[in-house]
Amino acid sequence: MRARRLAAVAVAALLALSGCSSPVSDEPVGGGSPGPAGPGSDAAGPVTVLAAASLTESFTAIGTKFEQLNPSAEVSFSFGGSAGLAQQITAGAPADVFAAASAATMKTVTDAGAATGTPVTFARNQLVIAVPKGNPKGLTTPAALAGSGVKVALCAEQVPCGAAAGKALSAAGVRLMPVTLEQDVKAALAKVKLGEVDAALVYRTDAKAAAADVDSVEFPESAGAVNDYPVVALKDAPNPAGATAFLAFLRTPEAQRILTDAGFQQP
Repeated sequence: MRARRLAAVAVAALLALSGCSSPVSDEPVGGGSPGPAGPGSDAAGPVTVLAAASLTESFTAIGTKFEQLNPSAEVSFSFGGSAGLAQQITAGAPADVFAAASAATMKTVTDAGAATGTPVTFARNQLVIAVPKGNPKGLTTPAALAGSGVKVALCAEQVPCGAAAGKALSAAGVRLMPVTLEQDVKAALAKVKLGEVDAALVYRTDAKAAAADVDSVEFPESAGAVNDYPVVALKDAPNPAGATAFLAFLRTPEAQRILTDAGFQQP
């Protein structure tokens, strides 16, 4: 496998995110012709993709397939909190593609004039309650998370998983006092895996990827806090042809199947 993950660059401070939605195309990425990313593509050279942490497993698999179809291309990923990645982009970090976990985070990049074209939603994701295997405290509802002695991890409100958690908890009429606020969903989930908390609100896809270590509990209020995942080519992309080809590959049934198998919802 030549697709590799770059270590995410440390960010000193996260951007305050607007509650407004960015202009995101409603046209789904799935469907249509495969585009230039299929066999015989001219995609070549390094393609750098900055992507939300919750895309780690699925984008790594998609990158491997992309390279198999484009032997002259090499995909490098940097996964992390969407807000931190957006800040890197607006500060001038070189990259070809940005895939965010919310339209609000993408708006930071488009408002700064750092994107080319209109972002397109390629997937959606929903929250679950992640608990240790066997759910030893029997936590089955958001209200249970507010119980005495229950330790909960949430994402910080500035990042997409934290904003979604806030909406879901508000819909459930629950106010939590988390013991920790993390900067991306993987960090929140890690607290459950390490036994440092009794539960965390994380994306369904992340809980599914960690099914050997955690159980996931669905709750109806999360349906009102589903996050759209937009993607866009970046204005100063070092490899604009590679960016175009990668975006086109996301349209293919093969790439969409990888996302669906990971637990993402179709746009």
